[in-house]
Amino acid sequence: MAEKKMVVNIGSPSGKTYKIILEDQARASLFGLKIGDEFEGSLIGSDYEGYKFKITGGSDENGVPMRPDLNTDGYMRLLVSGGVGYRPKRKGERRRKRMRGNIIQEDISQLNIKIIEEGKKPLE
Repeated sequence: MAEKKMVVNIGSPSGKTYKIILEDQARASLFGLKIGDEFEGSLIGSDYEGYKFKITGGSDENGVPMRPDLNTDGYMRLLVSGGVGYRPKRKGERRRKRMRGNIIQEDISQLNIKIIEEGKKPLE
């Protein structure tokens, strides 16, 4: 069975974005956290000691986006008129779209986080 990986996009206050790939234990340590939660950088690796991150979004292995206001770990089909996962073509247009809850599970393959506190070691 192939190992699952999680791509993590880290947004810095300067506007630069860093990409890291998490495997195994580092990936599993994020399971159960929600969008909006803050966590210590040591949770994902010793290179991020002293950093503090906030989860801002993500998507699963099928490309289905996580919705911050959907408090579940599975899928739901929501009637949306904009926001995360849908951009209407005309004013007032609504569509039913498949969205994912805000809880991180093992099938999340891409995660967006931002830096809240800088650590001693700069990111590369």
